[in-house]
Amino acid sequence: MGYVLRVRLASFFVGAATASAAGLYVLHRDYKVAHEAISQQVRGIQESLDHRISALEKLKEAEAPPQVEATE
Repeated sequence: MGYVLRVRLASFFVGAATASAAGLYVLHRDYKVAHEAISQQVRGIQESLDHRISALEKLKEAEAPPQVEATE
């Protein structure tokens, strides 16, 4: 009876370890996919903001009157 119990316990722990490893692999892969998606979104927002800032700077330069220095 002791042999059968040891085999069952060993099989249970091997199955639990396998399921744990598979679960960690799936979670890690899901984390990598989510991280890449968020990185792409942030990259897109940053590029959009850079273009908008550049356009505003060009508009500001075009509207700025030339500076006149005071003479004494």
